[in-house]
Amino acid sequence: MTAPLHETSAETAVAEPAPSGADKAIEGRSLGRIAWERLKRDKVALIGGAIVLLLILVAVFAPLIASLIGQDPNERHEDLIDPLFSTPKGDLGGISGDHLLGVEPVSGRDILARILYGARVSILVGFLSAFVAVIIGTLLGTLAGYFGGWLDALISRVMDMLLAFPQLLFAISLISVMPNNMFGLTGTGVRLMVMILVIGFFGWPYIGRIVRGQVLSLREREYIEAARSLGAGRRYILSKELLPNLVAPITVYTTLMIPTNILTEAALSFLGVGVKPPTASWGSMLSDAVTYYESDPMYMIIPGVAIFITVLAFNLFGDGVRDALDPKGTR
Repeated sequence: MTAPLHETSAETAVAEPAPSGADKAIEGRSLGRIAWERLKRDKVALIGGAIVLLLILVAVFAPLIASLIGQDPNERHEDLIDPLFSTPKGDLGGISGDHLLGVEPVSGRDILARILYGARVSILVGFLSAFVAVIIGTLLGTLAGYFGGWLDALISRVMDMLLAFPQLLFAISLISVMPNNMFGLTGTGVRLMVMILVIGFFGWPYIGRIVRGQVLSLREREYIEAARSLGAGRRYILSKELLPNLVAPITVYTTLMIPTNILTEAALSFLGVGVKPPTASWGSMLSDAVTYYESDPMYMIIPGVAIFITVLAFNLFGDGVRDALDPKGTR
C-alpha cells in the first residue's frame, strides 16, 4: 500500500537541507567598486596617492604651516650668513632647530618655508594646466572621432602641428614679452596665468588623440546604434553614451599629465621665465643653487628632492589608477 502523496511531500521537505551561503545570489559590483578594490590591492599606488594628497594639503595650508614653524618665506636672516663666502654658517646649509632645512645663501631666507610656498606654485600650475588640456582635448577629440570627415582631418592636422611645435621655446618667448599688468593681474599672477594657458594649450593634443581613438571605437558599438535607432540625437549620444565611457582613459592620462606639467613649470622657473622673485618656486631655487652647489650642496639637493618626490608620487599613483581601470587587467 503506497503512502499518501502529502506525506511524501512532507518527508521530502524535511529531508532537503536549507540553502547555504554559497547558494545565495552573487552580489553585483559596479565598475567603480571593482576599480577601487583593485586600487586598494596596489600598495605602491596607495603610497603615491597618500603623498599626492599630502602635497595638496601642504600647498593649500602653506601659510598656516609656515606660521606654525615661525618662518616667513621672504624674511631675510643675513646674520646667519658668512660674510666672506655668502654661505650659511654651520653644517648642512645652516640646518638648526629654528631652520629645519637650513637657509639660503646670501639672503638667509628659510628653505623649508620657501619649499612650502613653492609647492603652491607647482601644484597650481600642474593641476590647472592639466584641466585646460583635458577640456580642450576632450571636446575636440570627441568631435573629431564622432563626426569624422573634414572636421576630423582638420582637427588631426592641428594636433600634428602643435605636437611638432617647440612648447618650451614658445613659452619662454611669450612670457618674456608679456606686460606686467593684464586682466587685473600683476607680476607673478600674469606669469602664472600665461604658464597655465601655454602648458595647457600645448598639452591638449596628447589627450585629444587618445579621446579621438576611443570615440572612433565606441561610435560603432551596438548600444550607440541602438540609441540612434530609437531616435536619440547627436547631443544625447555624445553626452549620455560616449562621454561616460571616456572617463577612465581621461582620468588615467590626467594623472600622468600633471607631473609633466610640474616639470615644465620647474624648467621655466629654472630658466628665469617662471614666477617673479621673491615668489618661491622650486625651479628658481634650483637655478639659484647652481652658483653654490660646491659650497652649499644642500641648497640644490632639497628642492631637487622635492621635485623628484612629487613627480614620482604622481606617476606611481597614475600607474595604479591605469591598472585599476583597465578592464583586461588582472591586478
